[in-house]
Amino acid sequence: MKVSSLYNVDGDKLSRKNKICPRCGNGVFMADHGDRYACGKCGYTEKKTQ
Repeated sequence: MKVSSLYNVDGDKLSRKNKICPRCGNGVFMADHGDRYACGKCGYTEKKTQ
C-alpha cells in the first residue's frame, strides 16, 4: 500500500483517511474491512455501527 493512499491533501492541509488505533496511538492506522476496523499491530478490532 502506498503511503499517499492513507492521507488526503486539501491545499495546505493534511488529513488521515483511516482511524488510528486507540491502543497503539498515533502512527498506527487501523485497516478498514467493510464491517469492522482492525489493527494489524496489536489485534484490536472495532465493529462498525450501521
